[in-house]
Amino acid sequence: MAYSVSKLTDYSAAALEKAAAECVRACADEAAAVRNDAELKAFRDRWIGRKNGVLTQINDLWLKGAPKDAKRDAGRIVNEVKAAVENTLQTAELNRLAVASGTPLARDRVDISLPGVRRPIGAEHPVVKTTNEMVRVFQKLGYSVAEGPVIETDYYNFEALNFPPNHPARDTQDTLFIAGQQAKPQRERLLLRTHTSPVQIRTMEKMRPPIRIVIPGTVHRNDPPDASHSPMFHQIEGLAVDTNITFGDLKGTLDHAMKEFFGSSVKTSFRPSFFPFTEPSAEMFVSCFICGGSGRRGAEPCRPCKQTGWIEILGCGMVDPNVFEFVKDNGYDPRRVSGFAFGMGADRIALLKYGVDDLQLFFNGDVRFLEQFA
Repeated sequence: MAYSVSKLTDYSAAALEKAAAECVRACADEAAAVRNDAELKAFRDRWIGRKNGVLTQINDLWLKGAPKDAKRDAGRIVNEVKAAVENTLQTAELNRLAVASGTPLARDRVDISLPGVRRPIGAEHPVVKTTNEMVRVFQKLGYSVAEGPVIETDYYNFEALNFPPNHPARDTQDTLFIAGQQAKPQRERLLLRTHTSPVQIRTMEKMRPPIRIVIPGTVHRNDPPDASHSPMFHQIEGLAVDTNITFGDLKGTLDHAMKEFFGSSVKTSFRPSFFPFTEPSAEMFVSCFICGGSGRRGAEPCRPCKQTGWIEILGCGMVDPNVFEFVKDNGYDPRRVSGFAFGMGADRIALLKYGVDDLQLFFNGDVRFLEQFA
């Protein structure tokens, strides 16, 4: 039904605004229905014709018929409607010209005078930031970055790393296996890697010694999520293989790396441990960089180090000769070369660095939380 101007009886601001909105909306609807030049001429005459155009009727019925105390508001509304109608008519005329010349419609053109869309600059996730900082420390020592697949075979994840077939780490309580692998030989079965150590074997298969690599990446284990565990987390591992490498080289490398990352005042401590792929093995602790190794923060106990003054950071050790046997043909004869390996949890280091007490906060995707570390 075509729009017709009605005489106003209510000249309140709300009534004027409502009437104006209806008029402008009707004009836009009629303009959208214009299909040819004849319809465009009829549309123009209907709305801006001097004798009986819609704008002329609005001026007579709304402005001239308005009470004295409402003249000002009515005049403002009439002027706004007039500007909107003229703008709609101009756009309709431009669109008809564009169709005739084959150029884009006015609504499809970009007004380069308008301000651009400002996109907020993102920031690194705190775990990614921590990982990159630690990787850069080892890159300065001459280490190259190596990566590998997250979906691994049993051979690379366990067998080639000296995990015997009955080792508990192979159990489904710890490892996430891909379904439908029962028909395959055990070494070919697929799983989500439980550590980034498979990249060590893959790299030694491709490169002859000497090598020095650092391996960041995601790993998966069948752990229920809580404040200190997640089924997906991040590791940073390292491997150095050459002739005459000793445990002293391992200690010196890691001591320097921890001082570079946490500060020159940090001390390191190595305590005996066991890992299937290293022998001898150790866990490395750093003096608490929060309480300075005192175990207390003023009158309160230091929770990150559990009042001991030491924080466990990583596991490490000399590469077990049995591991070299799997890549012996590529120059890794255990009688000629030796090496060390280490691995740390990037998430745990990020927790300590930023003073966060719940691992799940890193993975919930709450931008309000993550913005604190931007």
